[in-house]
Amino acid sequence: MQVGFIGSGNMAGALARGWGDPILATDGGSGRARALVGELGGEVVGSNRELAERAELLILAHKPAQLEEVAKEAGDAARGVVVSIVAGAGVADVGALYPHATVFRVLPNLPVALRQGVLLFALSDDLRAAAVKELFARVGTVVEIPEKLMRVGNSISGVGPAYWALLAEAWTDSAIRHGMPAAQAATLVRETMAGTAALLNQTDTLTLRRGVTSPGGSTARGLNALEQGGVRAALANATDAVVGA
Repeated sequence: MQVGFIGSGNMAGALARGWGDPILATDGGSGRARALVGELGGEVVGSNRELAERAELLILAHKPAQLEEVAKEAGDAARGVVVSIVAGAGVADVGALYPHATVFRVLPNLPVALRQGVLLFALSDDLRAAAVKELFARVGTVVEIPEKLMRVGNSISGVGPAYWALLAEAWTDSAIRHGMPAAQAATLVRETMAGTAALLNQTDTLTLRRGVTSPGGSTARGLNALEQGGVRAALANATDAVVGA
């Protein structure tokens, strides 16, 4: 299936690298399409309209504010499958702008570049949905949810890598303050996070916490400090900020 990207920014690049196949691509003049095609093969296409005509699966990966502007050029030309990864753009909104195409909505996260992403897929009863999900499943775990929950889901998986990066950075810095060399602290944090994620695929959070926490022990003291510091409230506030944006 020939995949084309309108927009060649970070998320488009992550998806394309995860698939690893030659692509068709455009950009708004940044040169990122040429760089991506140089890396993966394929072709930088002269216009969004031409790209829409040639791609079997057209991925809208441009900025949200460009939705109508891009559709004026490409909307009538797309007659296959259009997948929008544009934040905030619903299936109905995109479908009205691409009237001859079958539209799906997917919100991936950055680890798709390593084929370890999470991809939110808005529920669809279209017959082509299975084939589209199969394609995206190559780069991670596809989670199908009602479209009304896409913003909530994105408040976890979409922004999550940045949250984990912030947590890892803060945790590493805390160990450095106590004399741990930076590289070793970063390794300890990173590998502990990875191993814990693997454990959570086999158990639940409460069981894991209780398995590590001895009454009155160091883990119990650390967990109490996190609770006193408001870690739960901070995550709740972060989710409210994203969902309410």
